[in-house]
Amino acid sequence: MTPKAIERGTEWLSDAGLRPTRQRVSLAAYLVGDGKDRHVTAESLFEAARASGEQVSLATVYNTLRAFCDAGLMQEVTVDGSKSYFDTRMDDHPHFYWEDSATLTDAPAQQLKISQLPEAPEGAEISKVDVVIRLRRTQAI
Repeated sequence: MTPKAIERGTEWLSDAGLRPTRQRVSLAAYLVGDGKDRHVTAESLFEAARASGEQVSLATVYNTLRAFCDAGLMQEVTVDGSKSYFDTRMDDHPHFYWEDSATLTDAPAQQLKISQLPEAPEGAEISKVDVVIRLRRTQAI
């Protein structure tokens, strides 16, 4: 982990008011250390952390991702009601879910047009709309 990545991760946590523990800083540095947005699963982040020598449990990774979401640093995107991806890009935007590789990528928001949503049932309001477009490759890319 580069000093710049650790600095970015620490600042990311501090800006959200999260205590910068060693494990949080390490995971944050992986997520935002190079300044690029990430889509990770808890399992993929766990594997990346372990590969870089970080001693962290999968439960700690799950708890840390939840804390990052609760602090407004990430958003959770659920695919199929069971698989969760965590996205460091916080603006509203659609996603492509690649079925063959089980990966999530950003879709071009400017090409998405939602002209009308159904009315929410009485006593409820729409809080968010998630758009996940499932893709199946038709040929090798």
